[in-house]
Amino acid sequence: MRLIILPAPSRRQAGPPSRTRRLVAVADPEPVGEVKIGLSTASVYPENTAAAFEIAGRLGYDGVEVMVWTDPVSQDVETLRRLSEEHEVPVLAVHAPCLLVTQRVWSTDPWRKLVTARAAAERLGADTVVVHPPFRWQRAYAKGFVEGIARLGAEGDVRFAVENMYPWRYRDREMQAYAPGWDVTEEDYPHLTLDVSHAATARIDALALAERMGGRLTHVHIGDGSGSGKDEHLVPGRGAQPCAGVLSRLAATGYRGHVIAEINTRRATSAREREADLAETLAFTRLHLARPALTSPREERRREERSREEPSR
Repeated sequence: MRLIILPAPSRRQAGPPSRTRRLVAVADPEPVGEVKIGLSTASVYPENTAAAFEIAGRLGYDGVEVMVWTDPVSQDVETLRRLSEEHEVPVLAVHAPCLLVTQRVWSTDPWRKLVTARAAAERLGADTVVVHPPFRWQRAYAKGFVEGIARLGAEGDVRFAVENMYPWRYRDREMQAYAPGWDVTEEDYPHLTLDVSHAATARIDALALAERMGGRLTHVHIGDGSGSGKDEHLVPGRGAQPCAGVLSRLAATGYRGHVIAEINTRRATSAREREADLAETLAFTRLHLARPALTSPREERRREERSREEPSR
């Protein structure tokens, strides 16, 4: 038995209140087997990639997922390798530069970006490259994307796990920003990444989405969301998604991929508050991965809904 002491969540953060936040007593869970829990380097922003390695090592994460973006360190494989060795934190995955702000990172050619990401993963000892579906205006890239991803994956041992996205919304309008589409279960991708926050933004149930992904689910971004039009990446348990149920089902079905904490801490008022959120996310993930679901997915959802409704004690 150990005590995890955490601050109350910020009032700015969306989602229903938790039963308790300030003091949490947790029995040490059973080991989660082959599943490694990593920290996305994006989760420490506005701190940098180097800080993410140091924080991950100090908090006890099993590794990191490197988000390749405008931070020069995130683009430099040799620097990343040295950080990994210095802090004894393995690189579990590389997130290819797919964002609007990274259109010129590692070339303007999207296929060259993915080849570079695979080479980086191989050099760093990572087994997964996370990639988003193309934007609709990337017409040539989108046209051959499904086949191209399968071909890249077949050329080596690194998995290309395509991540579920969401429609873009403005007031009462909805725009399909991704092609072939944001729902990756509708295409023949060999490997998929489940992002729980993206499921919330798409206003779909992450547990149902995981079930549709089936055996193709090989990578998970754990976070939460309230179902607003924003991609919130809340600490799991602070939104409306069945985060505990998703993790329990992974344990019950023998999942052997990685679970990566991808949360938004940019509104943290201090480094201490940021690290408390990251520690809480790690504790939540370990706890529920160690509790395999023994009931149906419907019962898992009901149990989670009941736990949210219970008064604070």
